[in-house]
Amino acid sequence: MSKKVVLAYSGGLDTSIIIPWLNENYGMDVIAVIADVGQGDDMDAVVKKAYDTGAKKAVVRDLRDEFVRDYIFPTVKSGAVYENKYLLGTSIARPVIAKAQVEVALEEGADAVAHGCTGKGNDQVRFEHAYQALAPELKVIAPWREWSLKSREDCLDYAENHGIPVAQSREKIHSRDRNLWHISHEGGELEDAANVPLPTTWVMTKSPQEAPDRNEVVEIGFERGVPVSVGGTKLEPVQLIELLNEIGARNAIGRIDLVENRLVGIKSRGAYETPGGTLIVLAHRELEALTLDREVAHYKQHVALNYADIVYNGLWFTPLREAFDAFVNKTQGYVTGTVKLSLYKGNVSIISRKSDFSLYSNELSSFTMGDSYNQKDAEGFIRILGLPARTRARLLGRKKEAVK
Repeated sequence: MSKKVVLAYSGGLDTSIIIPWLNENYGMDVIAVIADVGQGDDMDAVVKKAYDTGAKKAVVRDLRDEFVRDYIFPTVKSGAVYENKYLLGTSIARPVIAKAQVEVALEEGADAVAHGCTGKGNDQVRFEHAYQALAPELKVIAPWREWSLKSREDCLDYAENHGIPVAQSREKIHSRDRNLWHISHEGGELEDAANVPLPTTWVMTKSPQEAPDRNEVVEIGFERGVPVSVGGTKLEPVQLIELLNEIGARNAIGRIDLVENRLVGIKSRGAYETPGGTLIVLAHRELEALTLDREVAHYKQHVALNYADIVYNGLWFTPLREAFDAFVNKTQGYVTGTVKLSLYKGNVSIISRKSDFSLYSNELSSFTMGDSYNQKDAEGFIRILGLPARTRARLLGRKKEAVK
């Protein structure tokens, strides 16, 4: 009986040439797992291409709802943003894809799993850590760490020699990854950090110059930290993100140009478009400002940094992430309400924040003094707060006198 390998397959340049490469070098039956995470591909065409290039079987898994509910929304609730900019669009999709891949491998009695990640990137860690956490008995095949191909030009040569059609060309050689949350762009002119992204690099969002000459107002509703409505209309998670992507994209929202620190120690440069995600993350942050008390809000900032590292570094299936989720979910108990945003040519302004659980008190914050706050209490508070400073000042004063 032939051995089987389950490949995370997208139909792009790398995975398209991996199927014949696995056939040639391992002699294994290749099962292509095609994960639908909202990339918008023609799945029938991707399946056909997998078979045409030598796959014994192609399996499509619709992961969109699971992706949003179990991966994107927990990241939103945590406040995780990598290096102050990156909303983790590619990073957060890898564990859900790897999980589906492992499930198919176990169902099919496969001996190995394979991916198309390079040996210089983060995705190899994300996939392989998930494999180890979910099915450590499976062998891992990473062609980029084995074959003699060194560049995308080499891959294009291989594809041409094997009669494999690919979307990339020698003139248009961006590496792109798209899902419901975002689209990323790497390669081409972006490899030089001094270059400005070409207008043709961006494919999801309008430029500020192309955006409407008037602002657009959007209201996002949340329940326990999860976005549930747009403009007062309740929506399913996938529909909600798709709608906010449309709204954000036409208003030039969500473009970032980032030089980031990869887990393997390399700095890389990429361009990311996350229109709907940018709106959700900003609105969620504003609602938390109303509903979290100071100590929780401040401590949660530390958790957000750690959570972003967990996602970026491919450590999703770990006890630490689960423990952080328990903390985050506790903090989200009263993060319910609406936030209204104004969008204009790439800019987002906050119009209003409302919650039945708001800790904001008009009486306490007003310049008009009420009975709820006794100003005289501040004197004792400041005296106690300043006790260490006064003690140190007296000590230093005595020491200065002693050395005169």
